[in-house]
Amino acid sequence: MPKLRPEVKDARRRNLLEAAWRCAASKRFAEMTVDDVCAEAGLSKGAFYGYFESKDDLLVALLDEDSAAIDRKLEEIGEEESSGVERLRRFSRAMLEHAEDPGRAQVRADLWAAVLGEPALRDHFAASGSRRRVRLRGWIEEGVRAGEMREVPANALASLLLATADGLMLHATLDPGAFRWRNIRRAIDELLDGIGA
Repeated sequence: MPKLRPEVKDARRRNLLEAAWRCAASKRFAEMTVDDVCAEAGLSKGAFYGYFESKDDLLVALLDEDSAAIDRKLEEIGEEESSGVERLRRFSRAMLEHAEDPGRAQVRADLWAAVLGEPALRDHFAASGSRRRVRLRGWIEEGVRAGEMREVPANALASLLLATADGLMLHATLDPGAFRWRNIRRAIDELLDGIGA
């Protein structure tokens, strides 16, 4: 069998990941099968196992991709000249946009279920949350030092913003009609306005 060029291998893996996101948008990850993902991607099971050892390995890949997208957004926001409150606002908006994707919301919900029984997965997930908390805490501390923000417990506020985004994703999967994302954005903007100096 001829060896695939790196760009073809990357495209196939990308195709499998995108197919998994689409599948996750319509059913729980736990109910989704490797066959479902392969059918959606138009690839064989053999192709799937060329990239992922198991469905759990696919879950980790999806979470890593999701985490990398959030980290890229944090980098982008951090490189801009703006106030601490505006950085927090931009981060919150990006997280809410992220949460509106039903596939990502479902995978995140399934992750919460999976981490309870999988210490390695829990540690992996906790490390990405910790990195984000440190970044947000730094923005808050800078904003307080610059007099742009009221004195607030920086680590607590960072944790609150992260937990709010995750909690909203979970609630959206449980009851998609429970709230309107537009109203959530408005409420968070009001909360962030309240900590401005």
